Amino acid sequence: MDILQQDIMYLPGVGPNRKKILSEELGVKTYGDLLEYFPYKHVDRSRVYTVHELTGDMPFVQVVGRILSFEKFEMGPRKVRVVAHFTDGTGIMDLVWFNYGKQIMTRYKIGTEYVVFGKPTVFNNRIQVGHPDIDEASKTDISAMGMQPYYNTTEKMKKRGLNSRAVERLMFTLLTVLKEPLPETLPDFITQKLHLMNRDQALRTLHYPQSAKELERARVRLKFEELFYVQLNILRYASDQRRKYRGYVFQHVGDIFNNFYHHYLPFPLTEAQKRVIREIRKDMGSGRQMNRLLQGDVGSGKTLVALMSMLIALDNGYQACIMAPTEILAEQHLQTIMQFLGGRPREGEPVGSGSMPVRVALLTGIVKGKKRQEVLDGLLDGTIHILVGTHAVIEDTVHFARLGFVVVDEQHRFGVAQRAKLWNKSQNPPHVLVMTATPIPRTLAMTLYGDLDVSVIDELPPGRKPVVTQHIFDRSLPSLYDSIRRQIQQGRQVYIVFPLIEESEKIDLKNLEEGFEMLKQIFPEFRLSKVHGKMKPADKEEEMQRFVRGETQILVATTVIEVGVNVPNASVMVILDAQRFGLSQLHQLRGRVGRGADQSFCILVTSMKLSEDTRKRIDIMCDTNDGFRIAEADLKLRGPGDLEGTQQSGMAFDLKIADIARDGQLVQMARDEAQLIIDDDPTCTSDKYRLLWNRLRELRKTNINWAAIS
Repeated sequence: MDILQQDIMYLPGVGPNRKKILSEELGVKTYGDLLEYFPYKHVDRSRVYTVHELTGDMPFVQVVGRILSFEKFEMGPRKVRVVAHFTDGTGIMDLVWFNYGKQIMTRYKIGTEYVVFGKPTVFNNRIQVGHPDIDEASKTDISAMGMQPYYNTTEKMKKRGLNSRAVERLMFTLLTVLKEPLPETLPDFITQKLHLMNRDQALRTLHYPQSAKELERARVRLKFEELFYVQLNILRYASDQRRKYRGYVFQHVGDIFNNFYHHYLPFPLTEAQKRVIREIRKDMGSGRQMNRLLQGDVGSGKTLVALMSMLIALDNGYQACIMAPTEILAEQHLQTIMQFLGGRPREGEPVGSGSMPVRVALLTGIVKGKKRQEVLDGLLDGTIHILVGTHAVIEDTVHFARLGFVVVDEQHRFGVAQRAKLWNKSQNPPHVLVMTATPIPRTLAMTLYGDLDVSVIDELPPGRKPVVTQHIFDRSLPSLYDSIRRQIQQGRQVYIVFPLIEESEKIDLKNLEEGFEMLKQIFPEFRLSKVHGKMKPADKEEEMQRFVRGETQILVATTVIEVGVNVPNASVMVILDAQRFGLSQLHQLRGRVGRGADQSFCILVTSMKLSEDTRKRIDIMCDTNDGFRIAEADLKLRGPGDLEGTQQSGMAFDLKIADIARDGQLVQMARDEAQLIIDDDPTCTSDKYRLLWNRLRELRKTNINWAAIS
C-alpha cells in the first residue's frame, strides 16, 4: 500500500480523537492529506534578538533569557492575567497569558533559561509578548531551527490542543516517518527543461526551508505541478471534444457579407474587430467545430463582430442564432442587428441586400400565438435566417432547417444543460461564439473557459468619450442632486442605483423604496421609474421600457440593470453605497452610460469610513476605464471564486498552493507545456507520457471538481 494513503490515525501523536478533528476541520484523512496541508507563512527562527533591540512594530522575534518573577492579576470571575518578567541582561520585557494562571506558573521555572518566540507590542511603555512559544534553551538547537512553518487552524482545533505548533509537530513526525523519497509526478523532460526541484525535495522544503530562496523554489515547483495538471485536464477535454465533433466548413464569403461590408457597415471596423473576425473566419473554415470566447468591454463592438460572423454562415447556406439572458437584451440585439442591416423595418421582414435579403426574427416568452407559429415555421422552412431570442430558443418545439452558427451572450447566465440543448438543434454541432462584456483576466479565462479559444476586442470605436468617474461622500449628495437636475434640464437621463445584497435583502429593498419616495420629493418636476429583481417580470420590463422610450428621466434601480439596458441618452450613473459593490460590478454599471456622443459621468457615493480594500477599489475605478485592468485588480483583491459569473459557471478551484490571481506567469507556462503534450499525443495513449496520464487519472479520482474546472 502507498504510504501516503495510510490512515492519519496511525501517525504517532494522532490517534482516533485527533483523527476525527483533523478530518472534520481540515479534511485531513491520510498521510498524503497532511503532507499537502501547506503552511501559510514561515518565520525565521535562526536570528536571536536582545530585549534592548525590540520595538512594538517588529514582526515575530526570538529572545533567549530567564524569568525573574511572576505576577497574577484577578480580572473578574474566572478571568486571570499572568505576567512573567523576563530578562536577557540587556533589559526586561513581560510575557503575558490570559486565563491560564496556575498552569503557566507551574510549567515554567524562575531562573531557567528559555527561548521565547512571539510578536512584541508595547504596553505601559514596556515591551510585552502575548502567549509566546517557549522552549528550554538547553533542549533547543537555535542554529538548526531555520524558518518555522505556521499552519491555519480553527477555533475548535485550538480548544482541543491542536494549534499551529501542534500541527507542526505532527508534520515533523510525518516527514520523519516518510523515509523513502516520495514518487515523482512530473517527467524529467519537464523538470529539467524548467529547472524545477524534484517533488520529494519540494514537499519537504515547503514545510522546513533553510532559506527564503529555497522556499520560493519549492513553491514554484508545487504551484507549477498543480496548474499543469489543471491545464492538462482542460486541454485533454477540449482535444477530445474537437476530435469527436467535426464542424461545418464555411469557406465561402459571398454577397451577403460583402454587400453588408461595402454598403451597410455603420462605421469603419477597429483593428481589434478586424483581428477577431479573421480569427473567427479561420475557425469556421478549419473543419473543426469552433468554440470561441469573445471578450470585449462595454461598447467595444462585439455585436457587430457577431453579426458579420453570422452573415458568413448565411453565405454558406446556414442559419444563425443569438441567445441572450433577458428579454430586454434580446430585443436590444434585434434592434441593433436590424439597424446594422439597413434601418428599422418591422421585425421579421427582410432587411439588407445581396443575393438573399436577410430575415431576422425574435423569439422570447412574450412572443405567442400566431406570431410565434410564424417564427417556428420560418425557422423550419429556412426562410428565417437569424433568430434572436432568450432561453425560449431551446424549447423542444423550436426546430431549425440548417443551424450552423450560434452566439451566446453573457454565457455565465446559462447553465451547461441549457447550452447543450441549443447545440443539439443542428445535425452537426454548430460553430459557437460565446460573448461576454465582463472582462476576464487572461489567467482566469485560461482556466474558467479553458476549452475555448479566446479573442479580445481591446479598443473602443473612434469618437467614444471615456466616462468620467468621480468619488464623493454621502454628505455631498445635495450638490450632486443639483448636478443631476442640470443634466436632465439639458435633455439627458440618469440612473440611480441602490445595492441589493442577498444577506440584507429586506433592509436593502426597504432602503430602495424609501429612497425612491425621497427622490420623487427631491425631483418633483421629473418622472421616475423604479426597477428591482423582486418585481414581476412584466412590471419590471414595462418600467425599463418607459425609461428606454424617454418617458421617465430617472431610473431608480438595483444591479438588475447591470446588463442589457442601452439608453444612449443616459449620461449619469449614480451608485449609492458604492463600497458595497465589487469592482467588476461597478464597471458593468458604469457601462450603462457613455453610449451616446455626449460626455457621461459615473458618481460613486460612499460613507466617510472606508476600509483599505474599498479605497483601492474606488481609486481603481476613478483611475481607469480599462475593463481588463479592473478585472485583474478585482481578481487580486477578491480571488477567483468571488468574481462575477464564476460561481454561476460551477467553477471550483481546489488549488492548495497556486493562486490564479498572482501566478499568471506560471499559469501560462503550465498551459504551454500541457499544450505541447496534447499536440504530440492527442489520444492520450503514448507510453512516453504514461506517467502524466496515470497521474491525471489519480487526481480525477480525488475530490477535485475537475469537470467543473474544465
